[in-house]
Parts: sequence; C-alpha cells; structure tokens
Amino acid sequence: MRHACARPLLALFLFGSAGSLIELLLLEHVDSATQWGPVVLLAAGSACATILIFRPEAALRRLWGGLMASYGIAGPVGVFLHLRGNREFEREIDAASAGLRLWKETLMGATPALAPAAMTLLGALGWLALREGPVERRP
Repeated sequence: MRHACARPLLALFLFGSAGSLIELLLLEHVDSATQWGPVVLLAAGSACATILIFRPEAALRRLWGGLMASYGIAGPVGVFLHLRGNREFEREIDAASAGLRLWKETLMGATPALAPAAMTLLGALGWLALREGPVERRP
C-alpha cells in the first residue's frame, strides 16, 4: 500500500504546477531572468510529473528530486524578490514611508508578495510523491 499515493500526489502536483504556469504566462511574467525562473521550473516540473506518472524510472526520479529542491528554494527567493520590488515601488511613491505602514504597503503592493510561496508548497507535494516510491503500474 506504500506506493498507492504516488500517482494521486503527482496528479495534484501537476494540476497545481500547470495551473501556476498558465497563470504566470497569462500575466506575462517573462520580463527578466528572475521572472523566467519560475516559468522554466513550472514547465520542467509539469513535464517531469507527466512522464513520471507513466514511466517512474530511477534516473527520472533523481531529476525529480533536484527539481523539487529547486521548487523549495524558488519560493522564498520569489517572496524576497516580490517584497523587494513592492518596497522599492512604495518608497518611490512616498520616500518618507517607514515602519509598519511601509510593511503594510509592501505586503499589499501590486505584486502578490506571498504568491511565490506556492512554489515551496508544490515542491513539498512533489517531494511527498517521491517519498512514496515508484508509481505502481496496474496489471
């Protein structure tokens, strides 16, 4: 029964990853190298999950582990970049802004400050699928 959850976890990962990828493309999140990072990761993760569902080979599982580690790192990095961009924008609007008011405006800025954390959540979900072992083929 240990492997019974791998396929549904991969399907959930694929749903979240593909949905996030589509959203970033619709938002034209491709203006710089840092914006391309999550787009490439989401595309690679979606493709890898799709293949893993049908062909859970060892080499692909190792690649998957690396991708999931990258997802885990991308979340905090993205939150930092979004917060930094929002803070810079708020400081341009009101140079005297500081303290709690500046933090509130930074968190509520035009760029969704905490949205990149979804990458870390997806990475954790993908890691759980990896921990479940290879996807079993039904006879």
